Amino acid sequence: MPPRILYLGDTALDGAAAYLAGILAFSGLEFRYIPSTEPVSVEDVAQPWSLYILSDYPSAQMPTVVQDTILEHVRDGGAGLLMIGGWESFHGLGGDWDGTPVAELLPVEIQKTDDRINFDQPALVKCELDHPITDGLPWDARPPVIGGLNKVEAKPGAETLLSVHPFSVSVDFGGHFRFEPRLPLPLLVTGEAGHGRTAAFLSDVAPHWVGGLVDWGTGRIQAQGEGAPQIEVGNYYAQFWKQLLLWVGKIHE
Repeated sequence: MPPRILYLGDTALDGAAAYLAGILAFSGLEFRYIPSTEPVSVEDVAQPWSLYILSDYPSAQMPTVVQDTILEHVRDGGAGLLMIGGWESFHGLGGDWDGTPVAELLPVEIQKTDDRINFDQPALVKCELDHPITDGLPWDARPPVIGGLNKVEAKPGAETLLSVHPFSVSVDFGGHFRFEPRLPLPLLVTGEAGHGRTAAFLSDVAPHWVGGLVDWGTGRIQAQGEGAPQIEVGNYYAQFWKQLLLWVGKIHE
């Protein structure tokens, strides 16, 4: 039986959700999609899903009883849970996931106030740990950049696989660029909840926050999820997301 993935959020398939839908198709993964404007029911989440994906999906659309069902399926059934950043993810501006059962599962501490950070200057991604998610990608030789994220802290025992290193850049009197490093922030944090795996990717999968990461690669791939327009993205971007989805959902293991 093909992997069963429930993907919620990113507005709609004819908009931002086309990016992750395309990556799912590129990865050979079947999914059911629920847009950000539609509430989710217990019946929606009660099937034996391998992976739940919440991306720019507000907590107001998911009643506590539904979240408790997901919690049970992750902890007891071994399903995976991935939250991807955005204005309606984590706390954001209308996400408001702090203090919820889903927040209890995630490997990060969610702030109680607006956690959005936008980078108008370079914010470089650094790989902190070797892991099946990060394996085989040129993090050191060709570090990508992002445009924004939700600011969180990793929970004790969680692993921060990727961090973001922002820079303040100016031009000196000689006409040379001067890069001043700022404090790094978590970008990808993974953990375990009972029998299941969890992950928090704090930037977005789609523009604008994804920044240059969406074009990361030496080649281009085209992909199209069912019901969505075609996307064209960098090959390293596509490989990274495929490895993240497979690991969190324990797919093909």
